[in-house]
Amino acid sequence: MSSTVKIDQAIPEFSLPATNDRTISTSDLRGHNTVVYFYPKDSTPGCTLESQGFRDALTDFAACDTVIIGVSRDGLRSHENFRAKQCLPFDLISDGDETLCQLFDVIRMKNMYGKQVRGIERSTFLIDREGVLRREWRKVKVDGHVAEVLDAARALG
Repeated sequence: MSSTVKIDQAIPEFSLPATNDRTISTSDLRGHNTVVYFYPKDSTPGCTLESQGFRDALTDFAACDTVIIGVSRDGLRSHENFRAKQCLPFDLISDGDETLCQLFDVIRMKNMYGKQVRGIERSTFLIDREGVLRREWRKVKVDGHVAEVLDAARALG
């Protein structure tokens, strides 16, 4: 399946539950730049490091009018616990039915302990103030990734 989001095209409509008793929809992405990062699972080592990286750079992202949103298939209770434990000041979307994962085409077959499982491929997307996808990073390696995304957000102005 190919992604339904394309560089330089508007993000299709969606509306999903998020932390802080919120529902985040496409309209919430307008008016500021948005980083949407997909990660496999709350409280796992790589996902924790990535989330901490975005947390620690939040002031720098805010300075270039960019908000951060994390997405995984975990439920809201897991997300709220993860946010509290890691002091994450941004919302996490619960995508249990993979609506957003399919929209951004981030579900892949992965090897876990010798078994093939469906999971989220760590991916990040930068959306501009008008809701248009401007950059994407797939098969993300955590080290240095947040700095690269921040540079791209600064370039959007």
